[in-house]
Amino acid sequence: MAMTRAGGAQTGRAGAAVEIAEADIVESVRRALQFVSSYHPQDFVRHLAAAHEREESPAARDAMAQILVNSRMAAIGRRPICQDTGLVVVFAKLGQDVRIASSRPLAALVNEGVRLAYLDDDNPLRASMVEDPLFKRRNTGDNTPAVLHVEMVPGSTLAFTVAAKGGGSENKARFAVLNPGASVADWAVETVRGLGAGWCPPGLIALGIGGSAEKAMLIAKEALLDPLDMTDLLRRGPSDPLEELRIELYDRINGLGIGAQGLGGQTTVLDVKIATYPTHAASKPVALIPQCAANRHATVVLDGTGPAELDPPDLADWPQVALSRAEGSARRVDLGTLTREAMADWRPGETLLLSGRFLTGRDAAHRRIAEMQARGEPLPVSFRDRVIYYVGPVDPVGAEVVGPAGPTTATRMDGYTDMMLDLGLLAMVGKAERGEATIASIARHGAAYLVAVGGAAFLVSKAIRAAKVVAFADLGMEAIYEFTVEDMPVTVAVDPSGRSIHRLGPEAWRGRHRPAARVQEPLS
Repeated sequence: MAMTRAGGAQTGRAGAAVEIAEADIVESVRRALQFVSSYHPQDFVRHLAAAHEREESPAARDAMAQILVNSRMAAIGRRPICQDTGLVVVFAKLGQDVRIASSRPLAALVNEGVRLAYLDDDNPLRASMVEDPLFKRRNTGDNTPAVLHVEMVPGSTLAFTVAAKGGGSENKARFAVLNPGASVADWAVETVRGLGAGWCPPGLIALGIGGSAEKAMLIAKEALLDPLDMTDLLRRGPSDPLEELRIELYDRINGLGIGAQGLGGQTTVLDVKIATYPTHAASKPVALIPQCAANRHATVVLDGTGPAELDPPDLADWPQVALSRAEGSARRVDLGTLTREAMADWRPGETLLLSGRFLTGRDAAHRRIAEMQARGEPLPVSFRDRVIYYVGPVDPVGAEVVGPAGPTTATRMDGYTDMMLDLGLLAMVGKAERGEATIASIARHGAAYLVAVGGAAFLVSKAIRAAKVVAFADLGMEAIYEFTVEDMPVTVAVDPSGRSIHRLGPEAWRGRHRPAARVQEPLS
């Protein structure tokens, strides 16, 4: 977790009243969000690098390599790690001796910082928030409002922990009220088994146990922001039952074989966090929240001396990782001449390098296509013999033709798949698994589903040579684009016969995670 404070001070002066200017709050939130868009916390990089070194699954190892290379590229280029630049969640610790010099509420100041960060000309971030969750779902255009939690604490500082939470992992949050005698570990493992890969592993799992329904969810969300220390914990061993439970969950979840991006492998989680709170004697509320590979957060502390300064990390902290994909072993695919006959011998887990033109589209575009179909209206673009990429890219800057453009979770488009395949679509590109009915439809149409690596959006964008909006421009990042790509790497996830790597991969690697006692890699 990046942490800094204004003026370089280390502690607030207990009992001394401190006035903090509204401009300092706005600017500190802006700086923090720009910072986390481009920089992974270094504890996450170290744990991911260690997992990459010990991973034996070639597909999972390559996926982790892409995430690490992408992370370093984003840090160098000061561009977003992931195209989903997140729902902004802010935990504020307001010292009781602090006075905020503003007539506006704290939430308004935070939201102004969010707006300025997401509309930054040098590094624009993708606006994903919709103001009406039920009906019109119109994008707010600046990613406001943030979700703000404020806690009054002793002292004379104002601390913000700012996180950008991706929708794929946020959508996989789960909650249950267990019987007091029920096993939290069993529930957590079975819950993660059912999540699939839509939360974009490898990442973190946090549990909040106790309190009430909302308290359990809140402490789980905040626990995700704790420093990663699993490798140190495994080295020294547990010192209390809670640490024993963390290690048990780490081993059992990794033993599921889900692996990076759900391709099958030995590492699904890098760390497991647990937070607890007293609860009613008749209850055991349990919240589980995953954090994807785009793990982004920082803490800034204001003491009245000015806005926070965040120093970029040293690029030497990133491992020098080479992508393991041998060009000679990947199949090159010309999208301009692609046919169902040419796809017939594609196999799950096979690497393809796509070149040519394909279309993009995601939730809102698919919904509009369905509405136009229902009204008998002609579509603005033909999908016959085309490939579609499920993506909502970041706006480009400078010489970029498109900003970071990684895949979104494909299962959200499952309900539209029959319709799209009936329109003549050959293949779809996204991330995570597809549902059983969708896989059956893919097989019935002789189509295919391909995956790109979630969490490698800046790296993926480098394969895109041209981009133009061809339909539904009013949808912003959800418009239909036509991308021209050169050697864009993807993996066959569902082949034309209906075989799925998200089923075959985890089955092959289930139980092959090495026990915690044997994990001894140093992080330095």
